[in-house]
Amino acid sequence: MKQGIFEIKENVEIAKNTMKMVLEGDTSALTAPGQFVNIKIDGLFLRRPISVCDYKPNELTIIYKVVGAGTEVMADMVCGQELDILTGLGNGYNVSKAGECPLLIGGGVGVPPMYGLAKALLAANPQHKVQVILGFNSEEEVFYAEEFEKLGAEVHIATADGSVGTKGFVTDVMKDLEYSYFFTCGPLPMFKAIEAIAQTSGQYSFEERMGCGFGACMGCSCKTKYGNKRICKDGPVLEREEIIW
Repeated sequence: MKQGIFEIKENVEIAKNTMKMVLEGDTSALTAPGQFVNIKIDGLFLRRPISVCDYKPNELTIIYKVVGAGTEVMADMVCGQELDILTGLGNGYNVSKAGECPLLIGGGVGVPPMYGLAKALLAANPQHKVQVILGFNSEEEVFYAEEFEKLGAEVHIATADGSVGTKGFVTDVMKDLEYSYFFTCGPLPMFKAIEAIAQTSGQYSFEERMGCGFGACMGCSCKTKYGNKRICKDGPVLEREEIIW
């Protein structure tokens, strides 16, 4: 974990109530896709945890949905503004278990970390056949589909209202695909639906409310087969076999 000051280089709306923010600063503490950052916002007591979409030396990209007081403040931030950010939080995805045909499943705000993961998988092995399922409520909420395609991933979209892609949920697409392993990030109901039909092992990245973001307060603990684990410190990524549903 590292604390640093980042400068906003871009903060734009890319879909309904969904913002993309690009920041300049020290990203050396980020070591794996699936990690997150914790952002200090003036006037609010708790930092806001946000998944990392992409990073490279001295540049960080996050995508967040405007849903509450913290993200409403963030949406109004302008280029040149500076933010106090904790980086390198949590454990990321273990890409070594992917096999030749990994499946990435992102639901809503669970989509962004799938982008960094897809980049990492294809960098590790360009021969990977990376399949991605992006789940949204409607077409106006869809984002980053083209960016995944530009990486070389095979992209499937599911929308609850059927306005684009497959009508239904990510599992309506997943049931017809063949894959060697799966990685996912999204809401708990989506995870339980995936667990009911998944044919391989996989890794789940959990979304939880957090206090400190680095394991001190124990506020985001969950039960596993190996005892209680803190989502912010021991997660957010947990393997399928250890989870107690």
